[in-house]
Amino acid sequence: MKNIHCKVFGHDFRVSRNVTYHVKEYSCRNCKKQLTTNGSGHLTELTPKFKEINDVLERIHIKRHRRSVNTPFHFSNTDCGDIGSIHIKQEVSISNEQPVTINPANLLVFKH
Repeated sequence: MKNIHCKVFGHDFRVSRNVTYHVKEYSCRNCKKQLTTNGSGHLTELTPKFKEINDVLERIHIKRHRRSVNTPFHFSNTDCGDIGSIHIKQEVSISNEQPVTINPANLLVFKH
């Protein structure tokens, strides 16, 4: 009965899983058919091979997203300088590394 509904009216696909920002998995609410986005952006049937690819892709995406969120550039509150109307900080620390000193004289500033 469920397949008849899809044959007559078409599938009612809903996003079942967000793999990355651009890759998603879809499933039909009626017949439970599953699709995913392939490498060229088109929808294709979700086979075990594509399921495995999506799992690996999601794991890589999550790791990169965590890394970019957890290790942004942190600016310290010490030794602030001012070049024209641009307020800069002279000490920058990147994650757990030693602070890097920025010389304001070596910066290239574009004014509009």
